[in-house]
Amino acid sequence: MTRCGASVAAMATSPIEPSRPARRRDRRGRGLRGTLAPGDVPLRRSRSDAFDDLVIESAVRLQRRWTGQLGAVEFLVEDVPPSEDGGGIALGAFRRAAGELPARVIVYRRPVETRAASERARAVLVHDVVIEQVAELLGLEPETIDPDYGTD
Repeated sequence: MTRCGASVAAMATSPIEPSRPARRRDRRGRGLRGTLAPGDVPLRRSRSDAFDDLVIESAVRLQRRWTGQLGAVEFLVEDVPPSEDGGGIALGAFRRAAGELPARVIVYRRPVETRAASERARAVLVHDVVIEQVAELLGLEPETIDPDYGTD
């Protein structure tokens, strides 16, 4: 492996490399001994990772049905909407394709999480927000995009 074009031999003799491995614990033997949870358990996943998965799952469901219209659409997650002086807080937004930028559907994580009381409610709300934004983007009714829109 090389770093910044230097060879492995040059890196081994480099004065910036530590002569001993870095300590994982403090000098009194306290501190973190290892990872708190293995990588394959749900505890290890963050809330934002789980939210991203909900948006991806919803986008895949819609792209299967609307392949031609949604083939070039990007689905994004942002933490909060941009501040506006207008009315309420947006749960999602869409941007039409402009120049080299593709069309985008954006879901705002924090407002959606705030309004959902449970994981199931969050999944339903995310899917509804994605459907609403895709409907606006395509100029159709949400029920046309997904007949199950608005039902649990």
